[in-house]
Amino acid sequence: MNDLHGFHPHSFTVASSESDTLFYSRRPTGPQLDQGAQTAITALYRTLLPEGGNILDLMAGPDSHLPPDMEFDSVIGIGVNAQALDANTRLTDRVVEDMNETPDLPLADESMDAVLLCDVAPYLRQPVQVLREVARVLQPGGLIIITYGARFIPHKATALWQALEPDDRGRMLGVLLQRAGFGPVDTGSVTPAPEDMFWKDAVMALTARRPDIL
Repeated sequence: MNDLHGFHPHSFTVASSESDTLFYSRRPTGPQLDQGAQTAITALYRTLLPEGGNILDLMAGPDSHLPPDMEFDSVIGIGVNAQALDANTRLTDRVVEDMNETPDLPLADESMDAVLLCDVAPYLRQPVQVLREVARVLQPGGLIIITYGARFIPHKATALWQALEPDDRGRMLGVLLQRAGFGPVDTGSVTPAPEDMFWKDAVMALTARRPDIL
């Protein structure tokens, strides 16, 4: 069975043929999520990330949303926008790379404790290859955390992501994680209170761990 068996051949195509590097160089950096949603992601990271661990922020931007009171041995950011990576003060190492063009991570096997994909799931055009690489660089038992909201960039979000309802997006990501070799997938969401003036975007999250043997 191939990686995308059962998916339509055009499921992971996008409207814009412009390279991600050029496209994002002309856009404001940062996530589509509002400040309240970003704070909720930081709270999730505080609960799940190992203090003193080695963290990879994949398709990173100017803020990794890491808890300011937590220290890590390393935080590696990989993304297409060099200026955004340079602005991210939590990163200890920066790699400019387009994962949609080259879904190979320049990292050693079993070298990371956790990998973060914040607000990038809609844009993965080779999702299983990327997630399989994530599994490769994670230590056995290492954690992947995928977070996203309802908003996305239509020109760069994949066709299937745009066609699916929110609950089905989570189920799709669960299938992709399992095909990449991850163990059981946990899902959850946080919805802001109606009276909150600074938080309107609900946050969806998926987590899974790399098994001992891939």
